[in-house]
Amino acid sequence: MVFLTAGAEQPGGVFALFMPFIIMLAVFYLFLIRPQQKQQKERQNMLNALKKGDKVITVGGIHGEITAIKDDELTLKIADRVEIRVSRSGIARAQS
Repeated sequence: MVFLTAGAEQPGGVFALFMPFIIMLAVFYLFLIRPQQKQQKERQNMLNALKKGDKVITVGGIHGEITAIKDDELTLKIADRVEIRVSRSGIARAQS
């Protein structure tokens, strides 16, 4: 018979206790955090690559063509003699 005293720990007890938390953190990183960081990087690269003449769609769904770029502000031509100013972050995607 083996009797354990109150102060004795089993080998690997602390590690085994934290193992499920470590696995959960790894899963969150691989399936949630890492893909989101990759998507944000791709979006930032797309926004930085915008140039005059590109056709874009805004977050609000407005289709237009870039006529001017000034720092963080773009001017979009959305119809004949109709231009609007939008923030660069307001662009959802560039059309091909």
